[in-house]
Amino acid sequence: MHPFDEARRYIAGGVNSPVRAFRSVGGTPVFMASGRGPRITDVDGREYLDYVLSWGPLIAGHAHPRVVAALQEQAALGTSFGAPCELETQLARKLCERVPGCERVRFVSSGTEATMSAIRLARAATGRDEIVKVDGCYHGHVDSLLVRAGSGVLTLGIPGSPGVPAALAALTHVVPFNDPAALGRLLDERGSRIACLILEPIAGNMGVVAPLPGYLQAVRERTESAGVLLIVDEVMTGFRVHRGGAQALYGVTGDLATFGKVIGGGLPAAAYAGQAELMEQVAPSGPVYQAGTLSGNPLAMRAGLETLELLDAPGAYERLEAAAARLERGLVEAAAATGVPLTVNRVGSMLTGFFTEGPVVDQASASRADTRRYAAFFHGMLERGVYLAPSQFEAAFLSLVHGDAEIDATIEAARGALEELAC
Repeated sequence: MHPFDEARRYIAGGVNSPVRAFRSVGGTPVFMASGRGPRITDVDGREYLDYVLSWGPLIAGHAHPRVVAALQEQAALGTSFGAPCELETQLARKLCERVPGCERVRFVSSGTEATMSAIRLARAATGRDEIVKVDGCYHGHVDSLLVRAGSGVLTLGIPGSPGVPAALAALTHVVPFNDPAALGRLLDERGSRIACLILEPIAGNMGVVAPLPGYLQAVRERTESAGVLLIVDEVMTGFRVHRGGAQALYGVTGDLATFGKVIGGGLPAAAYAGQAELMEQVAPSGPVYQAGTLSGNPLAMRAGLETLELLDAPGAYERLEAAAARLERGLVEAAAATGVPLTVNRVGSMLTGFFTEGPVVDQASASRADTRRYAAFFHGMLERGVYLAPSQFEAAFLSLVHGDAEIDATIEAARGALEELAC
């Protein structure tokens, strides 16, 4: 019996997150058994170069010796206390030192918790109920944010989700990415009722889409003038695209920000953070309630600390940039040589190849990508030992241990897969 058949007997849909089911690319999910460095190995012993990296957290690669040693040491001391530990403070200090506008931090266990909590805080702080999100951006499975979302919602072609009350969905307004004029019109009309705008500074859940020059600055100006809080969702971009996240990269500071993935070093950890006057409204300092049994657990904090220290090593971000640029060039050249339309969007060590001509700047242009062609490319790469996201509308991620040899092998595999598509 295939592991997926067994899984479907006991797990809803056979997976614990929808995109893993291979629904958009066809075929049967590959079950993984182990990972080391830039590679993962499936239950049948086949090895793959991994560009999913647990959907972004493993920026140091799988089972990095320093992270593993730290976890072994910490596990022997205790995995969870339900009481404060100094590791929480140490990781919070590192976030505050790195991120513009980050004065106070609250740890949670998932990106969904972080965005949900940030929105609750924004509503409480402003006394307003309505919020704005950006078309194609995904912020977890929060009821208010599943309206025209990205990630698995976009992959599966679901406009929202049953179970979200219409009255709650009506409080969420949606504007296009990279369109500050549309945001301006909405704020002119309803700004006094809107608590916050939440957006990914670099969209990663409709595939990677970079902000156009001046877009984030215009968003900051318009929200500030309307008294609308800006929540910058850096769950994906935080500490991946820059030491201080996308806010430092682009010189824009949100009122609140959310983090995840990299800060847990491969363990469940996330955070919301921001200005002290806002964050001090969270209980026990203030009346806005949020809690979590495993929030700030010592294992996740230790993994996050080790990962951020690895990123502080001289030349770490330069190596990530060089490797990702090499892969981008190779994919563009391979597509050109085979005549297959491919637009590669990249920021730092995250990228997406869209099977479409012309620029991809928002969800509308991303949605023109040929998903059937991506599915064929995905399986072609899988056969050649390269594991990509099983969806056109996701990012590929690189790690500190993806070197020239791994990048060149990936480009060679892509050339073969693209040649098959061109036939």
